[in-house]
This record gives sequence, structure tokens and C-alpha cells, in this order.
Amino acid sequence: MSASDSETQQREQGAVFMPKFDSAGLVTAVAVDHQTGALLMLAHMDAEAIARTRETGFAHFHSRSRGRLWMKGESSGHVLKVIEIRVDCDQDALELRVEPAGPACHTMAPTCFFRRMTPEGTLERI
Repeated sequence: MSASDSETQQREQGAVFMPKFDSAGLVTAVAVDHQTGALLMLAHMDAEAIARTRETGFAHFHSRSRGRLWMKGESSGHVLKVIEIRVDCDQDALELRVEPAGPACHTMAPTCFFRRMTPEGTLERI
């Protein structure tokens, strides 16, 4: 077994947290309401965001548009208290099980996923 195969085996089957960051140093993260299971938002996390989330118990992300770390709700107060962090099979995506303190979306919708695509390709609110 090569070193690469061994690392893959450890990442996919082991008990060690080994996030597989993309070329920009990010992993995809989704926030899910711990009680309802509703998908609230999608964002990205770098190593610093993961560390701050684990330290504080509140969701932190890396803003690609701002190029910096930010805590969800830092200006609105609509923080996401992290109940549990789940890691996907190859550790390139995280699911944050959270308790939201208000709307998750900056538009004030409960979730960022408040529209669906119709068969015609237009968007409608749900």
C-alpha cells in the first residue's frame, strides 16, 4: 500500500480529523437546523474557521468575497450555535448541526434555500 493509499484509507475510515482542503484552502460547509433538519445555508471554512468554530461553539466561515474570517451573525446577532459537526466520507465537506438564533439568510429568510427552480427554469419562492 502506497503512502497516498494509506492516507486515503486513514481519511476515509479512520478516527483522525484530516480535512481535505481544496486548492484555495477551503472545505464546503452546510449548516442544518439541529431540530428540524432544514438546510439553512452553504458556506466555506478554512483551517482558521474550523478552529474558531470548535473553540467558541459558534459557526465561523471564510468569506470568499471579503477574503477574511467571519462569524455568522457577527453584525445581525443571528448566530449559529454549533451542536455537532459531521464530516463526510472523504473529509472535504462538513455538516454543521446548529441552533439558529434567527434567520440564517442575509435576506432575512429562515434559510438561504427559499426558492426552487420550476421546470421552465424560473425561480419561485417556497
